[in-house]
Amino acid sequence: MAYRDYYSTLGVSRTATQDEIAAQYRKLARKYHPDISKEPDAEARFKELGAAYEVLKDAEKRKLYDRYGEDWKAVSEGRAPPHGAEQVRVDFGGADFKPEDFGDLGSIFDTFFGAERGRRTQGSGFHVSMPGADVEAELGLSVEEAFRGGERQLGLSDRAGGSSKMYRVQIPAGVRSGQRIRLAEQGEPGAGGAPPGDLFLRVRIDPSDRFRLEGSDVYTPLPVSPWEAALGATVTLPMLDGNVRLKVPPGSSTGRKIRLPQKGYPKADGVRGDLYAEVRVVVPEKLDEQEQKLLEQLAERSRFRPRPWEDSK
Repeated sequence: MAYRDYYSTLGVSRTATQDEIAAQYRKLARKYHPDISKEPDAEARFKELGAAYEVLKDAEKRKLYDRYGEDWKAVSEGRAPPHGAEQVRVDFGGADFKPEDFGDLGSIFDTFFGAERGRRTQGSGFHVSMPGADVEAELGLSVEEAFRGGERQLGLSDRAGGSSKMYRVQIPAGVRSGQRIRLAEQGEPGAGGAPPGDLFLRVRIDPSDRFRLEGSDVYTPLPVSPWEAALGATVTLPMLDGNVRLKVPPGSSTGRKIRLPQKGYPKADGVRGDLYAEVRVVVPEKLDEQEQKLLEQLAERSRFRPRPWEDSK
């Protein structure tokens, strides 16, 4: 992917305050959100804005970005920066030196210390301080869990697949698929006393037995009996935030959708999508004697033909 200047992406100056950056991001995110914008490149622009804001909203990441540009992430993960880039603080027996005092510090370290780079050699007084790398994991939530938010206990195994560590995660209500939840300093440990990296949980919203999410619209099945479908009825429908009494129009077949405006999932601007109740006609598995007779009488009396092609035979 070609390098893009994050300040240009957000349309702010390099001296912009954090509040100015946040305000500009909110403005552009609303403009290019795929659920709102009609621009052909809205989704791509929205992702670019998110990537830029993810860095510039964080003071430490912004500091690295201002210093190293497109190589900021490599530096934050402890990987060698390009020639001439200043990466680490060096301590030789209590005396501080800047990397430029040594020319290509990365090459010197690789030549003399190799795999031991970043470690303290016994008795040498050599010390390199590097922050820990960020770690990303996926957090699967049902539609209901994502809508409600709240605290959740999460167990994650380490990268070697060994021991599992428990985390207490605060999930924002109305979180969306693809958003990331940051757990500060829960990533890889730092070297030489530097702080650990962060743990980022990327949200994935999965359908449940009751709800599925399409954009900001929520779909839920509505089981009805044959007589309710034919005659119409008023039934109770569970929603994400309570129940509602809903009228099923007479003559409703399986697949009919009944729309409840702004009862769906919150959009980026806070306005909720719609809820669609999908009618499913459910037939009883067993009939008593009286029910059997009534249905037989209906079959004899009715002129309704669900398969019109049979009338041509």
